[in-house]
Amino acid sequence: MNNQHIKYGSLALLLAATLSACGGGGGNPGTPTGTGGTGNGGTGTTPVTPATPSVGVSLVNAAGNTSTALSGATPLAVRALVLDANKQPVPNALVTFTTDAELAVFTPGAATALTDASGVASITMRVASLAAGGAGTVTASASVAGSAVTSTANYSVNATALTFSALRLEPASINAYDSSRIAVDLLANGAKYSGQVNVNFSSACVAAGKATLAAVVATNNGTAETVYRDQGCGNTDTITVTADGVTTPATGSLVIAQPSASSVQFVEALPTDKSIVIRGQGGINRTETATLRFRVFDLFNRPLANKQVNFAVMPAGLVNLNKATDRTDQNGEVITTVNSGTVPTTFRVQAVLPGTAAGNKPDISTTSDTIVVTTGLPVQRAFSLSVTQGNVDGWRYDSGTTTPAATVNVLLADAFGNPVPDGTPIVFQTNMGAIGSSDKGGCTTVNGGCSVPFRTQLPRVALPNLPATPCNTGPGSSADTTRAGVATICASTTDGVNTQFASTTITFSDDIVARVYVNGATAPSNLSAPISLGSASANASKVFTLQLTDLNGNPLPAGTTIAVTGAVNASGVEVTPETVPSIFATGGNGPQGSSHSITVAATGDKPCTVGSVANFSVRATTPRGQITSIPFTLNFTCP
Repeated sequence: MNNQHIKYGSLALLLAATLSACGGGGGNPGTPTGTGGTGNGGTGTTPVTPATPSVGVSLVNAAGNTSTALSGATPLAVRALVLDANKQPVPNALVTFTTDAELAVFTPGAATALTDASGVASITMRVASLAAGGAGTVTASASVAGSAVTSTANYSVNATALTFSALRLEPASINAYDSSRIAVDLLANGAKYSGQVNVNFSSACVAAGKATLAAVVATNNGTAETVYRDQGCGNTDTITVTADGVTTPATGSLVIAQPSASSVQFVEALPTDKSIVIRGQGGINRTETATLRFRVFDLFNRPLANKQVNFAVMPAGLVNLNKATDRTDQNGEVITTVNSGTVPTTFRVQAVLPGTAAGNKPDISTTSDTIVVTTGLPVQRAFSLSVTQGNVDGWRYDSGTTTPAATVNVLLADAFGNPVPDGTPIVFQTNMGAIGSSDKGGCTTVNGGCSVPFRTQLPRVALPNLPATPCNTGPGSSADTTRAGVATICASTTDGVNTQFASTTITFSDDIVARVYVNGATAPSNLSAPISLGSASANASKVFTLQLTDLNGNPLPAGTTIAVTGAVNASGVEVTPETVPSIFATGGNGPQGSSHSITVAATGDKPCTVGSVANFSVRATTPRGQITSIPFTLNFTCP
């Protein structure tokens, strides 16, 4: 008998024992089965059952001993011995294993295996879950020489009770921003559980974003471990470990040192323009309180909570510090407020971290931006009113709704020359024409000023001191100008106690020349006849002054051009200025037209040889194209 026969004999004995135990393996080849006699005493025969292939199943624990007890801590190896009809091992036979999926699962997951040279196929069976319990059957199936053979074995499943070991923190106390190794063992009946289980790690500092820790870690050989890294927790943090199937979590406390402050930074000041008003002065959109915000950071430039910060005003005494000390919030921020005093000034707030001095260096500190304390209220001497054009073409014409005849501008400042706050309301009134917009008769300041449109329309005749305005009633006021064709405009603002105002004028000019003044003397009213300028030497230029007014003695519209035309026996003509400028009425009833210097010279050789009579016209052309020509004559004499 060779070695193969000896090995086969051993496996046959194992199979026989297995088949005997689980009822598999086919019939007993020695059991006779007979046929009935013939009744005539004939001799009977005993038939023999043909031999068939077979498969036997056995269950073995990790120690190699036969066992039917399956648990989370004790997986079983399922072995199938495949024999052919001659009871010889069948190598490379495909064996398929099946069982109740709610009780157990196989490794590998395909639940198949090939037999080895000894005809044995093996697979590992584990509990389907730690909570699984009951009894089940495992079935091994194979095909040998076209014949399907199966065999079964029964087993029991006990629910697995898992527990945690004590949580290990290495080390259990760390400096700020250091790390610690966190580990725990998963135990089944006091021994490490070999199955892979997901273990959950959590802590308050991790949830707050002040530490990092792997949230889920799979066990490896019964141990789950991770690294805890501090991100500025600065407290004793409790680490909690949980897992499915473990009723009692494991906990441990990690002592973490507070991080040290590295800097304090100024964040912002409110109001954003860093300007407050003197106590009691008020003003629209103005406040007497400045709010200053600072933030404390650690060495890793992260905000530090619960750090004391002390405040001081520089220079001291002129404003009131409302909070001298405070502690930072969860964002590392701290604020203080300052109220203005009774005088204008500038100041800064210093923030100091007490107890941070090291070596020869003082406590960590910083200062805010400069805050300005001003009155904020407009004053009369800084109330400025102006008009883009003082004499407009408005005696005969309305300017319409889209293009104003002029724009009225106002500028305001406080007692220290600072622009008043945005939103200061200005009211405008006029006794001729119209001013402002349809929604309001004034404007609100931006950067200390604003503008409104003025248009020419009815009324064109003013009533004395109507409407009543701050400019013509009350302290410091004066009566309106009552000159014909001149509108008086009043701009004012008040804080409820004090009113500041200013007035200006706009002339409604006619576009036809009505009066002419030569060198201050009134020219004849008949402007169609030539105006004589007398005699002048033909060897020199003649210079004379011409003043032109409308029917009200006011200047022609600004922009009217003045030119000399149709000159005969005259040359070297010059007009200064050539355009009527913007002219504002000064009161009184005298002529207030525009003055122009006109120069003419005789033609011919110099020195002259003969006298001549020069004729020319002065033509005024308004912006609307209205033309008035005034003829002149001048006698050039030759000595």
